[in-house]
Amino acid sequence: MGMKTFLITGVSSGLGRAFAVGALAAGHTVVGTVRGQADAEAFEALAPGRAHARLLDVTDDEAVVAVVDEVESAVGPVDVAVANAGYGLEGIFEETPMSAVRAQFATNVFGAAATLQAVLPHMRRRRAGHLMAVTSMGGLMAVPGMSAYCGSKFALEGMLDSLRKEVAPFGIHVTALEPGSFRTDWAGRSMTRAERRVEDYDELFTPIREARIKASGNQLGNPERAAEALLHILDVPEPPGHLVLGSDALRLVTTARKALDDEIRAWEPLSRTTDFPDGAQLAGN
Repeated sequence: MGMKTFLITGVSSGLGRAFAVGALAAGHTVVGTVRGQADAEAFEALAPGRAHARLLDVTDDEAVVAVVDEVESAVGPVDVAVANAGYGLEGIFEETPMSAVRAQFATNVFGAAATLQAVLPHMRRRRAGHLMAVTSMGGLMAVPGMSAYCGSKFALEGMLDSLRKEVAPFGIHVTALEPGSFRTDWAGRSMTRAERRVEDYDELFTPIREARIKASGNQLGNPERAAEALLHILDVPEPPGHLVLGSDALRLVTTARKALDDEIRAWEPLSRTTDFPDGAQLAGN
């Protein structure tokens, strides 16, 4: 693998930090976005001259474009962009304020879209590059109490699937990174939790919330190994469009997709009744 320049959003902690540290350890140059000056200084100290921090709020579309253009000019062409910045929002759908739902999509969906869209023109002109975004196993299956989060990740998955088909002719790869539970702060201090107020959901959700809090810091996934997996797919001729990370994610996603396939097959006869007979179509359709 030749040395590359990475742009990774959200490198202060979690998987974003692990991806950046892994890339730096392999000799690459990494531009990492953070929200505070102290985090910027700490990041650049990881590898002076190769670790470049930029202050950025990914929900500010204009700022995203300005940072990407500046990086292309001052640091060098971005070979790999990883839209990682995001957070978890836990809460029963009925209890989650719409303001919280909108904020979740603003970061997890629109922030990722702004990042990839800002990098794309540069890669398209070069006819090369790799666009990535961290979705989640929650972008391929859903669990109770995470409706806003899973919704944001499902939306990002659909966006990436369409984007992949659009840019393939330009030699640009697109990969959705779909991690399961990793030993980061995601389920701890980084998790936003909607306030509980409807007792009807206590029996379902209270054990789920308690188990998630208890598991924080003891998850199966190793962030360093996730970084190794990311670097591995950069060196294969045909990198995957989807990369599930973690055995728990493999198990849960596979089970959910089988259930969906089974349901589609079970209702196939009814689905077919909605066509016009003999393939006839309304005039003008």
